[in-house]
Amino acid sequence: MKKITAVLAALLIVLSAVSAAGSMETESAIRAYTENASPKYVFMFIGDGMSSPQTNSAQVYNGRNQSGLVELQELTFTQFPVVGLQYTQDSTSFCPDSASTATSLSSGFKTHSGVIGMGVDRVTPGTTIAEMLHDKGWKIGIVSTVTINHATPAAFYAHIASRNDYYDIGLQMADSGFEYFAGGSVNKADDGEKSIYEVLEDKGYLVTNDKDTILSLNADSGKVYAYSPVLQDDGAMPYDIDAPADSLRLKDFVKKGIDVLYNETGFFMMVEGGKIDWAGHANDAVANMSDTLALDEAVEVALDFAKAHPDETLIIVTGDHETGGMTIGYAATGYNTAFDILRNQKCSYIQFDSYVEEAKADGSFTFDDMMAMVEEYFGLVAPGETAVNEALVMNDYEYAKLQKAYADDQSGNVDGYEESLLYGGYSPISVTLTHILNNKAGIGWTSYAHTGLPVPVYAYGEGAELFVGAYDNTEVAHKLMDLTDAR
Repeated sequence: MKKITAVLAALLIVLSAVSAAGSMETESAIRAYTENASPKYVFMFIGDGMSSPQTNSAQVYNGRNQSGLVELQELTFTQFPVVGLQYTQDSTSFCPDSASTATSLSSGFKTHSGVIGMGVDRVTPGTTIAEMLHDKGWKIGIVSTVTINHATPAAFYAHIASRNDYYDIGLQMADSGFEYFAGGSVNKADDGEKSIYEVLEDKGYLVTNDKDTILSLNADSGKVYAYSPVLQDDGAMPYDIDAPADSLRLKDFVKKGIDVLYNETGFFMMVEGGKIDWAGHANDAVANMSDTLALDEAVEVALDFAKAHPDETLIIVTGDHETGGMTIGYAATGYNTAFDILRNQKCSYIQFDSYVEEAKADGSFTFDDMMAMVEEYFGLVAPGETAVNEALVMNDYEYAKLQKAYADDQSGNVDGYEESLLYGGYSPISVTLTHILNNKAGIGWTSYAHTGLPVPVYAYGEGAELFVGAYDNTEVAHKLMDLTDAR
């Protein structure tokens, strides 16, 4: 911490000396100050769909909300000494998608929503920071809680006009030669002549989802694709709130990544908390915050490594865009929040959906059946009933919304304009429940899609000072390329 304090003090002197001269001079001063920085171990954490509302909600969730004692519990990465801000628009929209924004973060140029690793002509491929460093002899790791051929992880090794060409992306993954892939499985792995898993094995990869094998991985393991033994939601890792107590978490895959990748030349590891975004789309604040906290635990693993390798390690934590239009504050609660009631939610929306489907299997699923499940998994009860917390008693308006959701679920009435706004294509029951609980806690949502909010950049370690300020998302890639002399 003494070194960090000294570095920041020196940086502040540099910045104050040029502040009157304008932003261009400030950038030049920072670059001059960091020109000798040369990290050889780089971690890049991307919370998909994660901006300030998501990080601060997680801090409030773990904090204290008593009158006179309101206090955040800061995340590991929000305490990093350097914070910047990146703008996320792509070449087609101020509400971009993960393919284009991850391309900007990995390669330093803009492209269309839906395009991975190619320019605005959708033909010309770029070169990613991971590919550049691999060519220099660095080892590369790509880790994600979602499928590894999904848009964000793919943007570090693939070049393709459509993010939906999952099989072809999988082939490019195998061709990359990167040393470590881990986390989720491969989406649509069997859509071609040969399974992507077989292709990976043909290319010399150890492909495993055996927990003991994964925990034994080390620098002698060779090229590895290690995916979670427990999967959910189209091949992704489970939401952290749903994960069995003894299952592998994101932090475990980061720890094993260090064991596999560590060498004297250098390594680059991109780690994505992909289901932060998926929970944002579904407007499930508890699943969203739980996965944000899981990402933070993974950052802690990297920070421990950085402390053991000072002057050699750089950690960047950012998002690709914001998802859901999440806000701390809701019209019906005024200036009040009650995040403590969110702890009554015991599973994610997708896990609750599976419980509902099981309950429907015998052909009988009454409203009373549903209400028993609602109380068990969300703590909410009907008007006039007794709850573990008075705030969990629904009012007549909320109860009527849940009654409509049950009726729409039973009838399949989900395609109307009002229903599209109410449910966003998700299960009427689960999304109504998360809305009711979130709103009672003081959380609002504006969308089931992405928004145009800028995204913070948190930096720690060698060269971190270069990430001060506000800049386009493409600059994140360019700053990394400059610091690592990748080009």
